Amino acid sequence: MKYVDLTLEISNKIPTFPGSPSPQFLKWSTIKDDKYNLELLFLSSHTGTHLDAPYHFTENGVKIHQIPVTRLIGKTFLIKIKKLKNQEITRKDLLEFEQKHGKIKENASVIFFTDWQKNSKKKFFFTNNPGLSKSASEYLVSKKINLVGIDSPSIDLGKDLSFSAHKILSKNNILIVENLINLEKITSQIFDFIILPLKLKDATGSPVRAIAIY
Repeated sequence: MKYVDLTLEISNKIPTFPGSPSPQFLKWSTIKDDKYNLELLFLSSHTGTHLDAPYHFTENGVKIHQIPVTRLIGKTFLIKIKKLKNQEITRKDLLEFEQKHGKIKENASVIFFTDWQKNSKKKFFFTNNPGLSKSASEYLVSKKINLVGIDSPSIDLGKDLSFSAHKILSKNNILIVENLINLEKITSQIFDFIILPLKLKDATGSPVRAIAIY
């Protein structure tokens, strides 16, 4: 059995969405002065590798603290499909995957490897990233998918300022995980995942610790 950490390390140097704050670790207590070390954290709930609750884009959607733990642990299909700047993952891509590897089952989870993380230090990482097309999003909805993950910073194309994929998935109660890493290390087409957010009451999202097991 192999374990792969799919999680970005959070520090004040982690790339953040334009307009979002950089994480800050503020020293609060020290062993010298207080007999223990302790820090305060300041960061967006969508920092690094994170989970979007449906509430992020749907007013009456499920919030982070309301997500059953059974939805955060399970099996996922890994779809490796390298994409370049502003390239969509299309319905055709999904159908071709199914032709080669079998049907994506209803209520399953799907994670996409696009190889976009290699651009994480570049200025266009957040503005030109690949993402799901409207047709691909609707196809996943038709499969009643549980969770969709991706190695880019957003499930939407960087240039899609209307957040089409987010809205389609969120209004259908599909969880979204973004900014996954190390997917290229997984050799299996299907693997077990553990993706655990903090149980933040009424939050739209949370950083997660994401792990693959296969």
